[in-house]
Amino acid sequence: MDTMIKIYTSPSCSSCRKVKKWFEDHKIEYVEKSIFSASLNEKDIYEILEKSENGTEDIISTKSKIMKEGNYDLEKMSMSQLVKFILDNPTVLKRPIIVDDNKIQIGYNSEEIRAFIPEEIRRLVRLACAKGACERYEFCEHKDDFNNQNT
Repeated sequence: MDTMIKIYTSPSCSSCRKVKKWFEDHKIEYVEKSIFSASLNEKDIYEILEKSENGTEDIISTKSKIMKEGNYDLEKMSMSQLVKFILDNPTVLKRPIIVDDNKIQIGYNSEEIRAFIPEEIRRLVRLACAKGACERYEFCEHKDDFNNQNT
């Protein structure tokens, strides 16, 4: 079964556009979910919180207008209050948020996003590089790995 990649975005987010372009350039399927649409639900928020290493610190933007103007103490909220708060105020979410079955990435990071390349594709690329069959062999990031293994 293929891993489902979800990207939580907002229309005016330039990092969101970079992330979507990266996935499209690498021909990796994803589902885009706008944080402003009705399709953003409790299950999504629980999944995001569950996968974030530092909980709200990872996903909530303290620079957002709502957080600056309000006197919210996220630490004192129960989990259900927190989820409701996020659903009622989706602009507090940092974005983009990329989630698959195992991982989460907040924002666009050109190195860390590579972790979302399916293992099967990475294996095939490494195999092609090992045989020198990669079209970009001279520039391939795996070339040295294989040259070192074969010596």
